Amino acid sequence: MSGAQAPARTRLSGHRLTGRRLALIGGLAIALVLAIFISLGLGQFPIAPHEVWNLIIAKFGVSVPPAAPGAEAALWTVRMPRLLLGVLVGAALAGSGLLLQAIFGNPLADAGVIGISSGAALGAALAIVTGMAALGNWTVPALAFVGGLISVFAVYMVSRSGGKTEVVTLILTGIAINAICAAGLGFLTFLGNTSSREQIVFWQLGSLNGALWKQVATVFPVVVIGLIVAYLVAPKLDLFALGEKSARHLGVNVEALRITVILLVAVLVSVAVAFTGIIGFVGLVIPHLMRMIIGPAHRPLLLASVLGGALLVVLADLFARTAIANADLPIGMVTSLVGGPFFFWLLIRTRKSQGGWA
Repeated sequence: MSGAQAPARTRLSGHRLTGRRLALIGGLAIALVLAIFISLGLGQFPIAPHEVWNLIIAKFGVSVPPAAPGAEAALWTVRMPRLLLGVLVGAALAGSGLLLQAIFGNPLADAGVIGISSGAALGAALAIVTGMAALGNWTVPALAFVGGLISVFAVYMVSRSGGKTEVVTLILTGIAINAICAAGLGFLTFLGNTSSREQIVFWQLGSLNGALWKQVATVFPVVVIGLIVAYLVAPKLDLFALGEKSARHLGVNVEALRITVILLVAVLVSVAVAFTGIIGFVGLVIPHLMRMIIGPAHRPLLLASVLGGALLVVLADLFARTAIANADLPIGMVTSLVGGPFFFWLLIRTRKSQGGWA
């Protein structure tokens, strides 16, 4: 057995769901369900836990006592679509963060940090200000996809050198792209009318407020299909981590895998940004924490990251809705309060492990 084949088999066997991985994934799934249930009852219009349960099972034809006036509308028209959209967006952002970290071979890669979210938001803002409707309801997500795709390819082309991704170059590229997109958003804000300006501000802050069932219906198939594809390519990412040469020797089409992952990231990030705005650091914090707990095997790591990302967004949204009475904080601000210090710690930790970047 060659030296490359031995670690390859170790990595392939490492994607099994056993022990700590099952415990973590199961715990995250239970925590997510509980967080959703609790969130459905909390807000400016509180709903008792038993009423929340009754309103849910009533949808399955179970006869239940009548709920308080307005409770059914608050739960099914306002909170349920908002929470489900948050679950999908959190899963998409965490999954895309994991994919970026795998393809760049760098734990600092994240859609927000390296500017992909900003690129997607700029594309969406362009559609809003110009009033483009060539693709109907899909126009804004389509331009968000194009903006995200341009950003991720720019990051990839600039930060790659000698088959490796340099940490400093990655971060500086992200700073440059974020600056360019910020300038573009500022220009579009200047050109737009009052309604357009409000929507652009919404993109920059990030929010689940005003989520609709039709948005959930649009995001759901895109995120689910994207994550299924990510799950299917996950074992190849394990081989990719051995190095491009070793992966090629083991039968991986490196270029095809790289392009597939880049397209997946662009799709997942863009569809999230198109309906919720920029929600930063989810794709950075969650995959890294999950990797610290269950190791680098990508299939169990993807499952844990998707659940963890969904849980983080649901909890952040709960805090955003309830922290201040009669106010709805931007969820992007809440995730940044968590992710900013984490990113700072991770940056220092990575620098020390690499012996400095001079």
